[in-house]
Amino acid sequence: MKAFMNHSSLKFFSSENNRLVTQSAAFDNLIPKFQLVFFRLSSSPTSEALNVDIPDFLYYQLDLRALDLSHNNITGMFPSWLLKNNTRLEQLDLSDNSFVGTLQLQDHSYLNMTQLDISTNNMNGQIPKDTCLIFPNLHTLRMAKNGFTGCVPSFLGNISSLSFLDLSNNQLSRVQLEQLKIPILKLSNNSLGGQIPTSVFNSSTSQFLYLNGNNFWGQISDFPLYRWQEWNVLDLSNNQFSGMLPRSFVNFTYLRVLDLSKNHFKGPIPKDFCKLGWLHYLDLSENNLSGYIPSCFSPAPLTHVHLSKNRLSGPLTYGFFNSSYLITMDLRDNSFTGSIPNWIGNHSSLSVLLLRANHFDGELPVQLCLLEQLSILDVSQNQLSGPLPSCLGNLTFKESSQKTSTDLIYGTGSTMERAYYETMGTPLVDIMDILAKEIWLNFTEVIEFRTKNMYYSYKGKILSYMSGIDLSNNSFIGAIPPEFGNLSEILSLNLSHNNLTGSVPATFSNLKHIESLDLSYNNLNGAIPPQLIEITTLEVFSVAHNNLSGRTPERKYQFGTFDENCYKGNPFLCGPPLRNNCSEEAVLSQPVPNDEQGDDGFIDMEFFYISFGVCYIVVVMTIAAVLYINPYWRRRWLYFIEDCIDTCYYFVVASFRKFSNFIR
Repeated sequence: MKAFMNHSSLKFFSSENNRLVTQSAAFDNLIPKFQLVFFRLSSSPTSEALNVDIPDFLYYQLDLRALDLSHNNITGMFPSWLLKNNTRLEQLDLSDNSFVGTLQLQDHSYLNMTQLDISTNNMNGQIPKDTCLIFPNLHTLRMAKNGFTGCVPSFLGNISSLSFLDLSNNQLSRVQLEQLKIPILKLSNNSLGGQIPTSVFNSSTSQFLYLNGNNFWGQISDFPLYRWQEWNVLDLSNNQFSGMLPRSFVNFTYLRVLDLSKNHFKGPIPKDFCKLGWLHYLDLSENNLSGYIPSCFSPAPLTHVHLSKNRLSGPLTYGFFNSSYLITMDLRDNSFTGSIPNWIGNHSSLSVLLLRANHFDGELPVQLCLLEQLSILDVSQNQLSGPLPSCLGNLTFKESSQKTSTDLIYGTGSTMERAYYETMGTPLVDIMDILAKEIWLNFTEVIEFRTKNMYYSYKGKILSYMSGIDLSNNSFIGAIPPEFGNLSEILSLNLSHNNLTGSVPATFSNLKHIESLDLSYNNLNGAIPPQLIEITTLEVFSVAHNNLSGRTPERKYQFGTFDENCYKGNPFLCGPPLRNNCSEEAVLSQPVPNDEQGDDGFIDMEFFYISFGVCYIVVVMTIAAVLYINPYWRRRWLYFIEDCIDTCYYFVVASFRKFSNFIR
């Protein structure tokens, strides 16, 4: 800030995505001539910030309205002197730093303070009981990801202006929810417990409730609705709730996010859930739900649905039929039956389709090829059969950030807009976007997918890049379509444990980004295409337990890292790392893969039939010509025919008489 020390008219200063470093000792005593109203010095969340102190010049600022020092790894105790020096302060953001100790506040009311964010630090102790007296007009209070203990202060519910309270990811142990009638309440990942009073769901002010990752228990019984509700988000996941799914949730007509996963709910999905027409995100996974999915359940705006690890059954008739904006459909580990519906091809936005470990049968619908956004397909451990659709090779596997989260924007408004007009007048340029700070209430998607012989959970940026197909543990037949070699962006391909025949397509050498290729436990034959050594990204490769023959690929690049287990179960394969060496004859007679042969096998059957017919006609015509020309051989031939007829006649007569005597 040395370059700006003499700018006495400087009021607004904003610098983002930089890194705060320790200032030179030569500038410690410099007193700036400016009095800032707005100051933002925020580093990039992904940058590696240094351990630094708060800039010294802030000690001389007495008229700040908004101060943002987030993502700077600033150390020390909470700077309560900032509040003492700037009594008109309205917004204070000290998140993502390294402040330690307890939260110690000045014994003074700050009537202008509306937004306070000290989340993601290392603070501990209890939340001060006089917070509501010191900040009586708070609009947003964020204290997540610290080490606060004790109870959630009920007096916070007395701040009538408070609309956003985030105390998630702490060590809080007690709460009286009925006292906290706050529109957005986040108490996730604490040690809270007990039963939830039904009055919580009847609150006229609550819109967003996050109680996930605690120890709440009991049944959520159906409750009467006393007034019209406008719930947007209800997250009760990862608790100990039990009983049937409450039908009363359908009274929340405008509910957009419902997450009840990782509990002990049982019974069917109520048909009343069909009335949740505004639902964007639904997660009922890891419960004990059973029965069919109601055919009427098909919210149009639904983008992410998770029903995995339940006991749901029956066919997928028309559930989700009208949910044309679906991005993620996760139905893993259930007991669904029937065929995969053809209408799946109408969901053009579908990016993740997980149907693993069910009882689906029939052929894989070619309508899957219409899903241009598809990047992860898992239909493993089912009873699917028939040939593999060659059109799957047309999928592009584009990077997509839509599959990583569901975003809901909550605008806090900008008190700084008023401050700017009062201080500077009408702005010459539109800078209000840097003054407002919207709150993103997102649900991060976590997708489980098997690759490299292990199950991995993908989320965030890694999920946006992930792509793969898993068709393993089914009964697919026929050859692997050479078109699969067009999947140049795919990272994982698993065709193992099927009944596939034919050769390994040489086109697989075009899979330039693949990291895992598993073709084991099939009936593949022929040689392994030597072109596969051109794949330099391959980490896991297996063609074990097939009928492959010939020499193994040259041990160079990635193929130099694959051991004997990658090739075992192929008795006619030879060469390192296998123990059986290749003889010269075996190498010379090594068959060519079927997709490179000009014929169907060793013998051309069409040529065989033609040559056999010609030879037969030639032999018959030769015998006829000899008998016609030579009368001696003609007589001998006729005598031979006559002797054969007489012999056959007497043999039949004698046999008939013996048979008649035997019957008598």
